[in-house]
Amino acid sequence: MFRLDKNSTYMMPAHFGGGAFDPTYKATMQAVLLNMAFETDRAALEQYIPEELELLSPEVQISLNQLTEINWLSGGHYNLVGVSSPVRFNGKKDHVDASYPLVMWENQTAPILTGREQTGVPKIFADIENLHILKPYYASSVSYEGNTFLTMNFEAGGEITGKDFERVKSQMKVLDLIGWRFIPKVGAPGADLSQFIYFPQWMEVREAWTGTGTFRWTELTPMQNPRQYHIISALASLPVKKMTRAILAEGEVVIDTLHSRVLE
Repeated sequence: MFRLDKNSTYMMPAHFGGGAFDPTYKATMQAVLLNMAFETDRAALEQYIPEELELLSPEVQISLNQLTEINWLSGGHYNLVGVSSPVRFNGKKDHVDASYPLVMWENQTAPILTGREQTGVPKIFADIENLHILKPYYASSVSYEGNTFLTMNFEAGGEITGKDFERVKSQMKVLDLIGWRFIPKVGAPGADLSQFIYFPQWMEVREAWTGTGTFRWTELTPMQNPRQYHIISALASLPVKKMTRAILAEGEVVIDTLHSRVLE
């Protein structure tokens, strides 16, 4: 009969076997990152921030990552669009500042499952277009079963150089997340597991450009997107007081999954 090996790591279905635990392992991938941020209404945003966290500023970041040469996918690729805000976890033991992902759309199954099960990142599926590039213009769209709900556009200004580039490189050295691993009860309300997870990651930036970024949400009906329409509507309802950042960067993303930990 199948028996778990205490020295291996597993994902469902575990009975087909796992892999040996490697304490030096890091996930690496090449990335094109389009990041935009805007200031919104604090009270409106705090509706979606768990009470265990403190919202550090009423800012929302929308990031598109086009990822290739992924080591744990044998050189494969996928795209993601994440929406997050800066928070602080103040626990009995831990005091951590990081980004709290409100939602993260991805267009492949494998990264969705790893991020949800292991680190509590709220990953769900969508079709995400590769960036359409006609320099200085960049554009992408996100859809579900043919229904587009987010478009992103960026017009590059100039390449970031000198001290400004060093500042961007320093900022991208810390892209940590705080995930919420929520496992619902079976056949009953509530949770069997509710944990906040520190999830370290960073980007080694090679090049970066500043510019003008715009985005547009298109609300969908329950018939068009039955499991996500309420998420899209909630994000679309956040007022944009002013855009605070738009940047395009290329480099290597490193995800240090083995140093993820439960926050206490």
